[in-house]
Amino acid sequence: MSLSPAIPSAMDDSADVLVRFEDVKKSYDGVNFVVEGLNLDVQNGEFLTMLGPSGSGKTTTLMMLGGFERPTLGRILLKGKPVERLPPEKRNIGFVFQNYALFPHMTVSENVAFPLRYRGITGAQAREKVQQALGRVSLDALGDRRPAQLSGGQQQRVALARALVFEPSLVLMDEPLGALDKQLREHMQIEIKQLQVALGITMVYVTHDQSEALTMSDRIAVFHDGRIQQLADPETLYNAPSNRFVASFIGENNTMQCMLAGREGDVAVVRMADGTVLKAASTCGSTGGEVSISIRPESLSLAEADGRSEVNRIPGKARGVFFLGDHVRLSVEALGGQLLTARIPMRQARPFTAGEDLVLECDVSECRLLEA
Repeated sequence: MSLSPAIPSAMDDSADVLVRFEDVKKSYDGVNFVVEGLNLDVQNGEFLTMLGPSGSGKTTTLMMLGGFERPTLGRILLKGKPVERLPPEKRNIGFVFQNYALFPHMTVSENVAFPLRYRGITGAQAREKVQQALGRVSLDALGDRRPAQLSGGQQQRVALARALVFEPSLVLMDEPLGALDKQLREHMQIEIKQLQVALGITMVYVTHDQSEALTMSDRIAVFHDGRIQQLADPETLYNAPSNRFVASFIGENNTMQCMLAGREGDVAVVRMADGTVLKAASTCGSTGGEVSISIRPESLSLAEADGRSEVNRIPGKARGVFFLGDHVRLSVEALGGQLLTARIPMRQARPFTAGEDLVLECDVSECRLLEA
């Protein structure tokens, strides 16, 4: 997939740009690029997440920004000045690693104070900054403990306090919640986001967890094969994915190949493999060409008897019925043998039997047309 030289964004005021990647490429062997054609602006005060599967280039991009890797080609600007050849300690950037990287022989306060020593801040001034940083993460009473005496969540807070103690212009976070259990991870997501908003700092966050990205981010850059596939706010990314990869990676999706048969104004008419004709919100494709349609499971419901004209009706057979508390998950064979997933809220559900005939429906506006 080819991209234009710059990823368009609604937040494109250069005066507000803290970080800029300009045509950045990274290769470890001189032949294959793990990051290629990267153009990206990070705005002052925003929470930007780099999201993607393993090997997509997101962590390498973060490491280049932090100074732990150098780009093979291109420039990285911080506050308008090139930094691609500056060592990490010269960039005034805080960093939180997945494994926290705390010193086990030091107390919590000593760990948090460590970055201050490199900046010549000692004595009463350092102690004040350490207490301030620990207060921000609700650990001001635990400064004399050692990391082994803390829970995983508390250790993560210490790492965050250490990244904030010298008041950096930018904080980078590399999968910082990956070692926590689900409940604590969800709690920390909210806590980190609230702290970022309260302090007005800029955070760049790397994760492969889509729900984490949707919960915390102002904008999300979706990486795949070393390139940004889409850069958008969470709602746009979820509701209007730009291509098949983004549609399949962000949330659960029913994505099916089809042929663009024609158009009715801004609505596309598509023909499925079994000949079924459906309509979709149209943003791409040429008549007669191969495209894909994408339907979220929550956008499929049981068809109503009145047969409204603004919906697609999809006959099928129930192949799997799963009770999940607040909804019933249906696996439905339809459209010539394809399995669709539908998420039916309990208030609309009824007893289902595997093998029974049923009809699903989906609003045309929630059936998205994508490049194949």
